[in-house]
Amino acid sequence: MKKIVFITLSLLLAVSFWNCEKDDICAEGTPTTPRVIIEFYDATATTTLKNVTSLGVIEPTFATGFAFTAVSKIQVPLRTNATTTTLNFIQNGSDTDTSNDNIDAVTFNYATSDVYISRACGYKTLFYLDPTTPVNLATDGNNWIQNIVVTQPDIENENEVHVKIYF
Repeated sequence: MKKIVFITLSLLLAVSFWNCEKDDICAEGTPTTPRVIIEFYDATATTTLKNVTSLGVIEPTFATGFAFTAVSKIQVPLRTNATTTTLNFIQNGSDTDTSNDNIDAVTFNYATSDVYISRACGYKTLFYLDPTTPVNLATDGNNWIQNIVVTQPDIENENEVHVKIYF
């Protein structure tokens, strides 16, 4: 009788461990949806990085934005639920004085691909810039951005520069 009780308890204990699951926590450092990496260059000396002293970047549809001060490289997100994202790059846009703002609208055209990471992390979205019109700069007669060059059309990580802006 003792043997039957021992075997039964052992089986119950073993089954209880089989039903345990690992914690579903997405580990820090797991690659997620990448942002587009943009570097700024001097339009007259095209190989020279140039700091943007006061830059605001706003996605006008949702009025969400970022402010940057004295940077030559930025990371900004693209919309995962669309195939275009328009961002307003605002020269003098990180200060409170709006009278000196110069806004240039830049539209990114892309296809997306959702990639499964894990049960804990879910999916990430990768972006592939359109080969014919990857980035469009709206001209308004007062553009501070002179030229835009796509250096890496496949936005799959944040380890490389995807776009260069010359001003």
